[in-house]
Amino acid sequence: MLCSGHRHARGIAMNRTFARSERYLQIEKLLLATKVPLSQAEIARRCGVSPATISRMVQSLADTDLPLRVDEHGWLYLERTAYISTLRLRLHEAMSLFLAGRLLARYSDRPNAHTVEALEKLGLSLQGVMPHLGGHMVATAAALRQRLPRQASEHQRALEKLTEAWANGVKVQIWYRPLHAARAYQHTFAPYFLEPSAIGHSTYVIGMAEPPGKLRTRKLERIERVLVTDEPFDLPADFDPQALLAGAWGIWFDEGDKPTAVTLRFADPMAVRRVEETIWHPSERKERDAAGRLIWRAEVDELQEMLPWIRGWGAACEVIEPRGLREQQIGELRRQMRMYGLDRPAADGDGPDLDLLGSLFGG
Repeated sequence: MLCSGHRHARGIAMNRTFARSERYLQIEKLLLATKVPLSQAEIARRCGVSPATISRMVQSLADTDLPLRVDEHGWLYLERTAYISTLRLRLHEAMSLFLAGRLLARYSDRPNAHTVEALEKLGLSLQGVMPHLGGHMVATAAALRQRLPRQASEHQRALEKLTEAWANGVKVQIWYRPLHAARAYQHTFAPYFLEPSAIGHSTYVIGMAEPPGKLRTRKLERIERVLVTDEPFDLPADFDPQALLAGAWGIWFDEGDKPTAVTLRFADPMAVRRVEETIWHPSERKERDAAGRLIWRAEVDELQEMLPWIRGWGAACEVIEPRGLREQQIGELRRQMRMYGLDRPAADGDGPDLDLLGSLFGG
């Protein structure tokens, strides 16, 4: 049994250890929060301790796995690409990430090595407390790993550079080729936000383009080259990506990449119900007309990407606009009718076989 003096001494030692741990955490948070390296004197001032104390603590931190770096002036910073975050999850929070990982595994056509590593680490960390969930997550990572190319794709490299620039608050030089352009053009870009899109499995970066000095979106798949600069930028105080992307109708800012307005009409009751119960595109709007048919509107970046979806509805979906897409669908139906012999009169001479036509096109 400890005497009161020993208990008091141990309490003092524990308090000192706790205080020292708090100061270590304070230094870590301070370096994470700053975009530029800091001198030891400045760190000491902000932490309210002596420079000698900071010097000893920095030496101790250098012996840990914290990616503490020193620039050419002897100032300190954290290498964000090597920094490892600590994450603690409850069961249902982990399940949310598992479902997101499964969705990515099924639909991503551009496997990313960092995604695989993240899912595998998460799965391994969960196996001790949630064996089944952790095991399934590791299996998902393994399935994705089999699809990884031997070398990082251009898409992954571009995403890495944009991520680093976004995290460090510096501008990039990008070579970007809009959809209808013959070649890419170079300009300066300050990345404000990265946003994925389920349509086309694409990723968009939103930020300030110079020129023209206005907010623009850039589709990652159309960026041919990225060069990270050391020129810093400040995120505008009024930039709100949640409000900007809430309806997605105002996300497009570049005339060269302006999407096409698409209007579809659904008359079949089952198709109407199916369309209404799902969000198919972030910009979609749905309303009923006077006849009770569903009018579906959206702004689509590439019409060719949504053609299989339109065709899948058969006769339940009618293209209203754009005119070119409507004519394309009509031309395709005519070619299919010729292919199946439906453009020739039936045996009784009364016209095409309507039963066969209906079975093919959903009538």
